[in-house]
Amino acid sequence: MNSHDERTDKKISEIKLEFMSAKITGIPALLERYQSDERSGVINICRQYQSKLTEYKNELKRIDKMKSIERKYKDCTYICGIDEVGRGPFAGPVIAGAVILPKDCNILYINDSKKLTEKKREELYDQILEHAISYGIGSIPPNRIDEINILQATFEAMKQAVNNLNIKPDILLTDAVTIPNLSVRQVSIIKGDAKSYSIAAASILAKVTRDRLMVAYDKVFPGYGFADNKGYGSKQHINAIKRLGPTPIHRMSFIKNYIS
Repeated sequence: MNSHDERTDKKISEIKLEFMSAKITGIPALLERYQSDERSGVINICRQYQSKLTEYKNELKRIDKMKSIERKYKDCTYICGIDEVGRGPFAGPVIAGAVILPKDCNILYINDSKKLTEKKREELYDQILEHAISYGIGSIPPNRIDEINILQATFEAMKQAVNNLNIKPDILLTDAVTIPNLSVRQVSIIKGDAKSYSIAAASILAKVTRDRLMVAYDKVFPGYGFADNKGYGSKQHINAIKRLGPTPIHRMSFIKNYIS
């Protein structure tokens, strides 16, 4: 029996299972094997997996482009991306993430955290921690933000994140800022969280850390909608401040117009 007969002997459901069980790198061989099968069910399966393969190749290209900044500094052993989240909210801390990834790291779909769904961020968060050579988180509370202003608090969070790494980086890639009083060489990149692989990874760590914290605060301080608005000044949040007054996690300097 020739191989073509073997193929058409296979049930479509069996072929589908073969594709479903295959790693993405095994898809081209399967497409080649079944491309001459003329059953419409098989044609549909091939079409579906051809588009998955195209998406995968495009994603590899996008990731490769994002790593072009890291390649520019390939002489540095430890390249650290850093980013912050939570400058704008009325409540909760400002949080920074710092991460050193292996140079051959190929986690797909890493991007500016704002461009990802919550589900995707959570998945990537776990993958980043799993692959990271080192990572650090910095967190500055609301009362300190009120004391020194949000910009200085952001710098403090970033310094804290770098100091919490267990390896000293050779270079720090930042998202459009230069952190004062830090001995590490810094490169500031405009829109860095969308352009640099390391900064994007740091933005995901910071965002997931802060979002989880705000969800936890929602249970401690119900009524403000922290699980949904993450401390940002939504209409519901502003109304709650007017009705219930501020909580210990509110930034008083941000909400002075809403409290009598």
